[in-house]
Amino acid sequence: MIYLQMAKILALDYGVKRCGLAITDSLQIIASALDVVETGKIHDYLHQLFEKEDIECVVIGEARKWSGEESAVEKSILPLVNFIKKRYPSIELARQDESFTSKLALDSMIQAGSTKKQRREKGNIDKISATIILQSYLETKK
Repeated sequence: MIYLQMAKILALDYGVKRCGLAITDSLQIIASALDVVETGKIHDYLHQLFEKEDIECVVIGEARKWSGEESAVEKSILPLVNFIKKRYPSIELARQDESFTSKLALDSMIQAGSTKKQRREKGNIDKISATIILQSYLETKK
């Protein structure tokens, strides 16, 4: 069986303080937690990442309220969306519903046997949330 190498897909779980990041393998099959970056440093981080990795798509979590309206966080995500579109026009940008990802991330940490100290570390939840966003995106792409 012959597999073609593809560019990777990156996902971001945007937060006011931190962004969790996840990335696929080059076959776009597996989503893995990548890093947590302070939101104020995300532009520089992305620039460095795009220089060293072949990224074809960035998936950013879409924050909505129960009613379906934009949440307050969604308004703060839009400048990042616009930055990526303008600075990196060759990279596809997609949005993926991020409802309940933090809860799912915490639940998965509990199931995996994480300690309370590990679960209190917000960055761990952010990375896992980004991984859940990316995995959901991959499933909708199939």
